[in-house]
Amino acid sequence: MDRWTPRVTVAVVIERAGRYLMVEEDRGGPFSLFNQPAGHLERGERLTAAAERETREEAAWQVAITDYLGLYVHRTPEGIVFHSHGFIGLALAHLGNPLDSGIRAAHWLTFDEIDDLDRMDRLRSAVVMQRLRDARDGHHYPLDVIRER
Repeated sequence: MDRWTPRVTVAVVIERAGRYLMVEEDRGGPFSLFNQPAGHLERGERLTAAAERETREEAAWQVAITDYLGLYVHRTPEGIVFHSHGFIGLALAHLGNPLDSGIRAAHWLTFDEIDDLDRMDRLRSAVVMQRLRDARDGHHYPLDVIRER
């Protein structure tokens, strides 16, 4: 039997002084796209460790993961299914390391600026805005709802 396996990813909403940390990605199109720091879970890695790692690699920020936003299931137009675990993080320190290839820059943007990007179809997916709205509206859970061994 051929088993279907979704792609497991993590993403982190980080707010500081009314601005949210976003990464600008070069996706090969005419315009760059914006996303929260996000990426794939690596074999043997804990979800929170992946979220911290992706934020270091994509945005050059050290964060503490404080809350769980939930599981966001997203299907691409090509039919690929992602199970994206959303987190809330607290910015601790800017590290200054080089950013992952494909990342043009990291930006601190207001909600309205991100909403404008959404209207211009410049967000990586609809899940980006949903995670942001959930975080703003207080829809999150303690980290102990995740059972990892």
